[in-house]
Amino acid sequence: MRAGIIATGSFLPERRLTNHDLERMVDTSDEWIVERTGIRERRIANEGEASSDLGARAARAALERAGLAPDDIGLLIVATGTPDRLFPSTAARVADLLGLERTCGAFDLLAACAGFNYGLEVAARMVESGRYRYVLLIGAEVLSRFVNYEDRTTCILFGDGAGAAVIGPVADGYGVLDSQLYADGSLANLLEIPAGGSLRPASEETVASGLHYIVMSGREVFRHAVERLAEACQEILARNGFDVSDVDLFVGHQANARILRAVAERIGLPESALFMNIDRYGNTSSASVPIAFDELAREGKLDDGALVLTAGFGGGFVWATSIVRWGGDARNGAR
Repeated sequence: MRAGIIATGSFLPERRLTNHDLERMVDTSDEWIVERTGIRERRIANEGEASSDLGARAARAALERAGLAPDDIGLLIVATGTPDRLFPSTAARVADLLGLERTCGAFDLLAACAGFNYGLEVAARMVESGRYRYVLLIGAEVLSRFVNYEDRTTCILFGDGAGAAVIGPVADGYGVLDSQLYADGSLANLLEIPAGGSLRPASEETVASGLHYIVMSGREVFRHAVERLAEACQEILARNGFDVSDVDLFVGHQANARILRAVAERIGLPESALFMNIDRYGNTSSASVPIAFDELAREGKLDDGALVLTAGFGGGFVWATSIVRWGGDARNGAR
């Protein structure tokens, strides 16, 4: 059995935080932000709105487009780096919000900005094993709660949002053709939230020092992201007998427009095959790839049989690539 993405959904909060808004908050400018990142605005969740709330909204849209009811889902995976709480899992609350059956397993997956790409490998192989017919995979983030808006190097980057995909059986030759996951924990300190976990529990000192906010060594992250993603993309294409010219679309994690362009240039991919929406949403971490897939699907830009290369890179460092042949929904022979 092959497994692929049979439906998508997304949810973006209404509130927009523009570069001009940030100009009034920190020492930065719209021109500098656009030049360095490609971002013009990002979405910000409402007070009291958590990752689970955004994730459930995206999931409902995906289920509706798939024509499925909540009790059709056998397993729920929520990729998030900004969980509602350390425990219970964000997935457990999403399952409750969606009204999933108690026999439906639910768990969180933490792989930072590569979370959806990691989850795609897990979900697809779960379906291919025959154990589950449909897996609901969500990437959901409320990064604005972990951003220091006095740090101009990070506050310009991140936004909130959620994307979801229903993973199910597809026809031969379609679906997630191959994936590869990577990790290098020796570089963890280059992009992290230093405190709040068991390694460095919350204390008066950590809070006063702002250690519960995202910190990043921007230049090093940029360099490693470009090098690792380019290598990984070349490896997975070669392993499956594809040339870069076979790729119809490259859907990468929306971290920085310059990173995406640099990866495309290194692997010889024309910019016409590169999808970007970072200008409107900023870096939404694990939500960025499923949001991108949903936008492409809703706008009719994913033709049946299109070969899609997707990749994500995030703190850990962790990164992942997948090759997806779009379409081929195996239900009743439909595509």
